[in-house]
Amino acid sequence: MLMSRRKQRLLTFITYAVLVGFAFYCLFPFLWMFATSLKPDTEIRTLNPSFFISKPTLKHFDNVLNGSAFITFFKNSVFIAVVTTAASLLISIFAGYALSRFIRFKGVKAFSVAMLLSQMIPGVLLLIPLYLVMKNMNLINTYWSLILAYTTFTVPLCTFMMKGFFDTIPYEMEESAEIDGCSRVGIIFRILLPVSLPSLVATSLFAFLNAWNEFMFGFVFINDEAHRTLTPGVSLFKGLYQTDWGSMMAASVLSALPIVIIFVFMQRFLIEGMTAGAVKG
Repeated sequence: MLMSRRKQRLLTFITYAVLVGFAFYCLFPFLWMFATSLKPDTEIRTLNPSFFISKPTLKHFDNVLNGSAFITFFKNSVFIAVVTTAASLLISIFAGYALSRFIRFKGVKAFSVAMLLSQMIPGVLLLIPLYLVMKNMNLINTYWSLILAYTTFTVPLCTFMMKGFFDTIPYEMEESAEIDGCSRVGIIFRILLPVSLPSLVATSLFAFLNAWNEFMFGFVFINDEAHRTLTPGVSLFKGLYQTDWGSMMAASVLSALPIVIIFVFMQRFLIEGMTAGAVKG
């Protein structure tokens, strides 16, 4: 028994050591980025870079917040990400319910397969066709060009996430609501959605994060500063002959901070939502 306890403690120690090492490995790029944002230019451009800062400064954060259009980029990203999340969630709720409850009808399985196949097409292959479509619709340099593009690529996976959770909800709950005179839409919003909060949060976070971090479409569809989003905006600190690494790292830290805060407060719902459709019964 004594040896088994020692083995158990050793195994626990090794497990936590591996987890701490893996966590540090994942967090190190962000920590280095944060440290670089606080370094003066002389320490950033040194031949022997160090993680420690001898003379920390907030000059780069001041340059980002007061000497650039970062606030405008931030507001644009928030608006586009929120609208994309709302549109993707609204569509995926009804689409996921249809795939879950009407799978025996003709065409539903084909639609499901088509959505799955659409996820296998790289977004870069659709860049030129989408650009021509947006140009013909006079949507270039507008928020709606990005909202439509992001929603198009986000809806399929959001739909499958919602379908996986709807599959775990007993159909008897809907039958009881129908007996009480509740409509199909009323069943979705009054019965299913209140009990699917973790899945809604997980789906919303996925849609929001996808719209927040996207670079390619934001760089191609938007050419004016008034509608530019954060990810292309951060790249503006890289000039033709030199790069302002301090300001770029400061802007990157400020861009990642909202996502970190959201994940800290929504972690419990995110884990529950991602595993909700894993086991049926």
